[in-house]
Amino acid sequence: MSRRLTASDTASAPVSPLDVLRWPGIIREADGDSAPVLAATLELLRDALSELNDTRYREGQRIRDLLLSRCTGMRTQVQAVKARLPEVSQRLRERITERIAQLGVPPDPERLEQELVMYAHKMDVDEELDRLTGHLEEIASVLDSAEPAGRRLDFLMQELNREANTLSSKSQDGEATRAAVDMKVMIEQMREQVQNVE
Repeated sequence: MSRRLTASDTASAPVSPLDVLRWPGIIREADGDSAPVLAATLELLRDALSELNDTRYREGQRIRDLLLSRCTGMRTQVQAVKARLPEVSQRLRERITERIAQLGVPPDPERLEQELVMYAHKMDVDEELDRLTGHLEEIASVLDSAEPAGRRLDFLMQELNREANTLSSKSQDGEATRAAVDMKVMIEQMREQVQNVE
């Protein structure tokens, strides 16, 4: 059987002030107007987002300018290599003719031409130069587009690198090889910046 509590029982029990504050109706919270706080918070959020977008835009413009600058430098290198191709071809012809002459045997002119054509075809870099030019034009087009460009630019960097490597390996001219190395440096600089593009 349970016993009823009396006033003397409760008087001797310790009362915690925190327990008293938890009783219903002891503390009333004033109904605060949260509208000004919410409005200020939204205004700060808008300002922060606006600043973020402005910063991203400025960074995007700097990256775009850097990429276009490197593309211009690569176009200059491609044009320099193209301009040297006739001279390189002529030097190759003279070098082979001199070596045959050193053998003391007169070459068969028809056979010599066939060999020169085959050798020149193996060392021909026109196709690589045309592809490099096409990729550089595509980069400029992608940069002027409103679409996300990161993945496409990353792919184009891989293609540029592939063509520069092939140009370097096929080249029989020191100037063309140096140009290919310079292009590879520019491609690497571009690739680092492309990693920051969405």
